[in-house]
Amino acid sequence: MFSRMLIPLDGSKTAEDVLRYGRRLAAGAGVAVELLGVVEMADIAEDIASNQAAYAGALVREAVRNSTEYLEKLALTFHNGKVRCNVQQGRPEDIIIAAASADRATLIAMATHGRSGVTRWLLGSVTEKVLRGTVNPLLVVRAPGNSKTDGEAALRSVIVPLDGSDVAETILSPVAALAKALDLQVLLIRVYGLALPTYGGDDYYVPDYLELKDQIKDEAEGYLNSRASLLRAQGVAVVSTVVIEGSAADAIIELARKTPDNLVALSPYGRSGLQRWVLGSVTEKVVRHCQDPVLIVRGS
Repeated sequence: MFSRMLIPLDGSKTAEDVLRYGRRLAAGAGVAVELLGVVEMADIAEDIASNQAAYAGALVREAVRNSTEYLEKLALTFHNGKVRCNVQQGRPEDIIIAAASADRATLIAMATHGRSGVTRWLLGSVTEKVLRGTVNPLLVVRAPGNSKTDGEAALRSVIVPLDGSDVAETILSPVAALAKALDLQVLLIRVYGLALPTYGGDDYYVPDYLELKDQIKDEAEGYLNSRASLLRAQGVAVVSTVVIEGSAADAIIELARKTPDNLVALSPYGRSGLQRWVLGSVTEKVVRHCQDPVLIVRGS
């Protein structure tokens, strides 16, 4: 599954919202944890006058010390004892990506609404840069801003969108491992639709739209049932399926909204007809708008 979990924190309560999920994974799956703090030199440079440059080194040392004490305090809230604290200097997105890149099995887990001074770890900023730049699996947690950061997050199920491609199915192996470790139900979803050219016809033949739609739906159901059987064979206790007609991102987000305590898990490089799950399309829309945490495991 995952060899360790890298959790970047910027000192804000909203960024700490990811810790509830980190504790759940650490306790249930036995994943080692590394809490990462980043001291941004640009912020320190902005805070000092040009004639005080000699004090920059002292300010950096103080910032590193404060960040280390902060992380060590949070480390005590984990009960599995496998927590390491690490403070580095540089640009947050670069440090996060580099810290995880040595091991492709490292899971990066981060919230989208952290704040540290003038630096906001928002989608569109650090989180989005990590999302686009890392090859590691990434868990993105949307922090509402007023959430509790103590304890463990409640997770009941994993929603897994599949589009029929081998690459999209990359997500199934980590999902199976998580489901067994955390006793989660798995819900496989496939969204289908007909593009206009598919049933536009010509002067000689106009296909029966309803018949064609039923055929596509039946094929989608058969596909999901076969993948559900594979997951059950791997030891996942509860696996269900749902086929939905419509827009992929909208259907995924709506399904997650209707059911509590979900994790949405997907691989962003699947393909289904004209629909590609790439950043800027389904994956990005789900990450931006889904209120549940989203696990992204890149296909090859």
